[in-house]
Amino acid sequence: MAGAAAAVLYAVLVRPRLLRCGATREEAGRALPGDGLVPGARSRTTMAATLPAPPVRVWPWLAQMGCDRGGWYSWDRLDNGGRPSARTLVPRWQDLAEGDRLHSVPGGRAWFTAAVVDPPRTLVLHTCLSLPSGVPFDPAGPRPRAWTEGVWGFHLEPLPGGRTRLLVRTVGRDEPRLPMRPVSVLFGEPAHLVMQRRQFRNLRARVEPGAD
Repeated sequence: MAGAAAAVLYAVLVRPRLLRCGATREEAGRALPGDGLVPGARSRTTMAATLPAPPVRVWPWLAQMGCDRGGWYSWDRLDNGGRPSARTLVPRWQDLAEGDRLHSVPGGRAWFTAAVVDPPRTLVLHTCLSLPSGVPFDPAGPRPRAWTEGVWGFHLEPLPGGRTRLLVRTVGRDEPRLPMRPVSVLFGEPAHLVMQRRQFRNLRARVEPGAD
């Protein structure tokens, strides 16, 4: 009974806050570009942070993300092979276009595809991976027996005082649902929270006045 009560409290009190860390209810409920890229999506998170620079200064840091580029500005030992994420803007990484691949792991075995590129407002990354191999597959073709599909979207809105409200929306679907659901709730969602909060912190440090 204690375990069941703890599960209910987590589902009712903790998980909803985790899924919209830093975001208001209005921001979490808002429709954003990229929401419809995952048919039958079963999960969604919206996290947000206010950055001390306008969107035109934040965008270049997002445009150069990727393990083969500037990194992800999060915990580099976990998502960038231990290589430090860039602390400067690199011109050759700024020409990002829809359809480009951004390596999600060192070596390029898996990647995100830039699905929406609308500087300096919206960057939506899309991925489809076979499970448990983690090998990408084409969503237009036959799907493997077990797979995950997701969207990672960055939405920049100008605020007074030359600041940016950065909304990060994830949308996803895992199949088969029964065995994958506990993994997503117990591991995937908390891991995303930890990594996303770290990314917010590092982006803030890179764009704050005097950081150049």
